[in-house]
Amino acid sequence: MSTLARLEARTPPMAALSVAVVAVSTSAILVRFSQAPSVVKAFYRVFFTTLLLAPFAATHYREDLRRLSGRDLLIAAVTGVALAAHFATWFESLEWTTVAASVTLVQSQPLFVAVGAAVLLDERINGRMVGGILVAVGGIAVMSLGGLLSGAALAGERPLFGNSLALVGAVMAAGYVLAGRSLRQRIALVPYVTVVYSVCALALLGVALGQGETVALTAYPPVEWLLFLGMAVGPGIFGHTVINWALKYVESSVVSVTLLGEPVGSTLLALALLGEVPDAFTVAGGAVVLAGISVTARSRPNEG
Repeated sequence: MSTLARLEARTPPMAALSVAVVAVSTSAILVRFSQAPSVVKAFYRVFFTTLLLAPFAATHYREDLRRLSGRDLLIAAVTGVALAAHFATWFESLEWTTVAASVTLVQSQPLFVAVGAAVLLDERINGRMVGGILVAVGGIAVMSLGGLLSGAALAGERPLFGNSLALVGAVMAAGYVLAGRSLRQRIALVPYVTVVYSVCALALLGVALGQGETVALTAYPPVEWLLFLGMAVGPGIFGHTVINWALKYVESSVVSVTLLGEPVGSTLLALALLGEVPDAFTVAGGAVVLAGISVTARSRPNEG
């Protein structure tokens, strides 16, 4: 048995999932600490994650990578582009709205996965799922109303715009999940994420260059490079990569509900480290959104 197999056998999936939720909860805070343009932050997060995984993939999964067909590579490309769009829009949303609102809204992706699976994959959607989706949409409306009415926003903030970007990020995350679902069933985790992350990094680099950020790709002080690396190691490796691993052992509905801990963790960290207090609309609407997501995720048929 290989070292990796022994480690997997000894790791309780729910313990690993708990670590992953803590790791992803730091993502918004690290993004806020960085002063780089949003697309540059997103690029380096994915680029460094890919660099950390690539040697491992080349050493232990070389044959898996070689067996990828043209169709698999095309699906991986679509999945990677969807992931790039998710990161680009979500990172930008954090420039315009609160951490609590942004993270809660971007975590609404299970709602869009449920709808997308019903429309595109002909998966059944039951009454409880419809109810959960409607509850979450109501919560989103409350948060959006808060963005329109809040007089507490700092100069330069546009909460409604930021909230809208976070929702687009959620839709793109759902596209990433739906596009990669069949590919993940055929390919091991490490080669899968290595290929998808590589495409994602290239797409983000293209966007950065297209926005004229060529000079800004390298002109950063050491603290910024540490933040980029922190985004890759924390939310990237210990967060989303561990979550993808846990999906092999834990039902996707359980994983989706567990991930609702991210908005709570991120909000508490933002309160402690950024002094960012969410307004009443964000708290109330966010609670309703999380309740709706929970109902929707728990109503989906078990896949694990």
